[in-house]
Amino acid sequence: MFRLVKTHVGKVIGDLYVFRVDDVETKYFEALWYIPEGITYNAYLLIGDKVVLFDGWKGKYSDLLIDELSRVVDVKDIDYVVIHHMEQDHSGSLPKVLEANGFKATVVAHPMVRGMIGSFYGIKPKFKVVKDGEVLKLGKYSLRFIYTPWLHWPETIVSYVEELGTLISCDVFGAYSIPRSLFDDELSKDELGKYLDYARKYVITVVGHYKDYIIKGIDKIKSLGLDIKVIAPAHGLIWRREPKVIVSKYVGWAEGKPKDKKVTVIYDSMYGYVKEAMEVLIGELVKVGAEVKVHAFTEDSHPPVSDVLSDVADSQVIVIGVSTYEGGAFPEILRVAGLMAMKATYRKPVIIVTAYGWGGIATKQVKDLLTKAGYEVIKTIEFKGKPKEEHIKDLKNIASTIIT
Repeated sequence: MFRLVKTHVGKVIGDLYVFRVDDVETKYFEALWYIPEGITYNAYLLIGDKVVLFDGWKGKYSDLLIDELSRVVDVKDIDYVVIHHMEQDHSGSLPKVLEANGFKATVVAHPMVRGMIGSFYGIKPKFKVVKDGEVLKLGKYSLRFIYTPWLHWPETIVSYVEELGTLISCDVFGAYSIPRSLFDDELSKDELGKYLDYARKYVITVVGHYKDYIIKGIDKIKSLGLDIKVIAPAHGLIWRREPKVIVSKYVGWAEGKPKDKKVTVIYDSMYGYVKEAMEVLIGELVKVGAEVKVHAFTEDSHPPVSDVLSDVADSQVIVIGVSTYEGGAFPEILRVAGLMAMKATYRKPVIIVTAYGWGGIATKQVKDLLTKAGYEVIKTIEFKGKPKEEHIKDLKNIASTIIT
């Protein structure tokens, strides 16, 4: 069957190769997050005294992976397959790879993985459990395994190739999108800036619920004193010029570090009343120098929630405009607030602006969701029908108070 996907094979450093497939077919990652920018799956192959495959590709690309591996090595010569994380976008190719290998290879992973392989794929390969911090010496190369639980499943580990100073990190330090090159040192500053936007979106949607573990995991890796020259994740760019860039960005996004004067405005407007109020506030925010990101749910637009959450992560202030719908909050805004409370639990200030017809509890519903997640609702404005003169005045005054 003809596919639009492209594959890439390249040498990372020393005897370490990357095998990348560009997935332009998946429109909703995890069947949830809209990613028109696409995503890559990166597997790695280390050829020394022993041949080691690190991770794999999504199951439907298994045959492609085997073909690409065969360009570099006889698949039957693979001695070990390291599984960093069992989610199927990385482990889906495992059954066919092992079959092509004649099941000679030993799977190396966290102890939880043994049972997961059987449950997911109905196979029982040779298996080696690795302990946290264990070093596997394979002649020319030594692999150090580090447990990084909840990044983003409990069995997640990363590998450090000591002689190459390379951290093979699976989902950790990954991103959405299909970069023009395999490596950070082959992209322009503008290309890297756009890529980091996709990386922020990835962090919040994929790992956001466990963002505290990002800090713990990175602190743990730093405490080991490893000389990391290259970071090789399972999605997106390989960092070999400035690996510290993606590390510092991950920390900042996990902490919710705000970009100066960035305000994210999220609202619905069925018949234009909330939009009228939001346009007043947006205009005033622009006047005081704010960078305003607007996500409007109207009869003409429904922004991807993944993009909304991404902007929330590095905003200084969040503004939510919500209509009352059947006595409660407009469903899409309620959904966004719920996902903010699940994936982006930051202690950021929030302003809620609500329109109602005959009554309702929209403000309370949204406020309750967000305050329980750590947000601080600093102002609420409610109006019946169209915003009145006093509401317009209030909205105009808000801008200068929240942007300093």
